[in-house]
Amino acid sequence: MVKISATVYNDVEPIKTDILFATKQRYLKDTRGFKVDLGVGAYRADNGKPWILPSVRKAERLVQEEDDYDHEYLNICGLDSLTNSAAKVILGEDCPALRESRVISVQSLSGAGALHVAAKFIKKYTPEKKIYLSNPTWPIHQSIFENVDLETDSYPYWDATNKSLDFEGFIKAIDHAPRGSIFVLHACAHNPTGLDPTQEQWHQIIESIQKGDHIPLFDSAYQGFASGDLERDAYAIRYTINQLRDCAPIFVAQSFAKNVGMYGERVGCLHLVLPAQKEDIVPIKDAITSQLSRIIRSEISTPPAYGAKVVSKIFTTPELKEQWYQDLVTMSSRIISVRTRLRDLLVEYNTPGNWDHIVQQCGMFSFTGLTPEMTKRLETEHAVYMVPTGRASVAGLNTGNVQHVAKAINEVVNHFMKD
Repeated sequence: MVKISATVYNDVEPIKTDILFATKQRYLKDTRGFKVDLGVGAYRADNGKPWILPSVRKAERLVQEEDDYDHEYLNICGLDSLTNSAAKVILGEDCPALRESRVISVQSLSGAGALHVAAKFIKKYTPEKKIYLSNPTWPIHQSIFENVDLETDSYPYWDATNKSLDFEGFIKAIDHAPRGSIFVLHACAHNPTGLDPTQEQWHQIIESIQKGDHIPLFDSAYQGFASGDLERDAYAIRYTINQLRDCAPIFVAQSFAKNVGMYGERVGCLHLVLPAQKEDIVPIKDAITSQLSRIIRSEISTPPAYGAKVVSKIFTTPELKEQWYQDLVTMSSRIISVRTRLRDLLVEYNTPGNWDHIVQQCGMFSFTGLTPEMTKRLETEHAVYMVPTGRASVAGLNTGNVQHVAKAINEVVNHFMKD
């Protein structure tokens, strides 16, 4: 009798290692005395080390000192004080959708988890809808939607020739997409380019979304981190909610990995803003909430509690929230400073090309314009690590290494110019 179970998984095809973590592994194995990690996106202080936000340190102490502090399970939809306060942070204290009780909020495993729950919900109720992603986008976006068998397509975003936004191509893609498609939009600090539409361009984007009866799905991973201003970084989302008030639902995936520094705690929320309508909204909200609960329950049972309590404490304690505002300015200001320093050094060294795009971009990443061949030489000859696309995590720059990086880029660009 043949035992098929013994070999049933022998033909499973391997998938290439995640490019970001592969870069990180090569960096860790590098034994050279001076090396620079511009790969995986995580904030670093000017000493090159991870930085725990002062607001987080204070919140952790308060959480642990509470009389009712424990490690019990949360509700399936998460910690109410987190989801409620997080909705106000991203949508605005005076958001009309919140006043009209048109918002459903659930806790998620950071931003990726929020996107996954949204993808599962979309697959169940509107499986025919095509998901449009920017080209380029965060690599995991495509995996999240395709892993639940949703069809994806792309819209133009990066103009490599001019190192700018391909706005005309962006609008054209929206206008030509099948009616009622879903567009994944980066709320701010676009990953990987660091290039965002202007407010006027957002107006045209949302006008085209509205004309096509499309559904926007915002990925917000950098609110406050991009500019240091929560209001400015949430502009696109809040404008869209006002413009599409009675037109379409709006998904918002919210992460607290970057802007609260809770990377490994996986704290996030998914918000679904329902359009205003004649029907009683309460039964609709209850039905959708029950389905989101089912998705969460079947996959993670209940969300993790510790990080949720810490972030909630920051958002609901005035002095901690004020400290958080200061922390955001600290991080965003340092990022802006090293961007400027890198650009200035490249200009000083007469590095071929125009490098103004480095300071015109914002947030954690810069699409440098370096080719895969250039990034490989940066790594092998100068111990400067970034992914082959030329995306650099600017947070990895500091006063101690930015000159080395600028000299390395200058050498590499000149090397290939000679060829």
